[in-house]
Amino acid sequence: MASDFWGPEIAFALPKQGVKPLSMPDEKPYGETMKSKGGLTRLINALRYTWDGLRAAAKHEEAFKQELMVVVPLSIVAWFVPVAAYERALLFAVLQLILIVELINSAIEANTDHISLERHPLAKRAKDMGSAAVFLTIVIAVSTWAAVLWNKFGPN
Repeated sequence: MASDFWGPEIAFALPKQGVKPLSMPDEKPYGETMKSKGGLTRLINALRYTWDGLRAAAKHEEAFKQELMVVVPLSIVAWFVPVAAYERALLFAVLQLILIVELINSAIEANTDHISLERHPLAKRAKDMGSAAVFLTIVIAVSTWAAVLWNKFGPN
């Protein structure tokens, strides 16, 4: 309760005095000014932002670089594995999923570092959870590849 924190004399003084929150007349909220208007321009901008994000990850994120060094060759291998089309799609999908989750993890880490470079338990928790998500995604990918390859080449 507010009175517990601020004390009984301060808790309700502001509303009684008629203080209103600050507002800027005739201005759109910040979020509205950042929204795109749609159409072809929005699509072009979205593609540019996507390319910028992929380039930034490949340039600045060591884990993303390492995962690319595994994902690209395995993507090539997947084309030549003699499996059904749906199995090949699954092999590609789990590889892409690794990169997707790594991008999200990198975004969480960058945002956390942007807020503060100080050590904080919540920042550590956020980064550790992102790392755990990447690890679990790699486990899913390895399991999927193992199951597909075992189904095709394992003893029957």
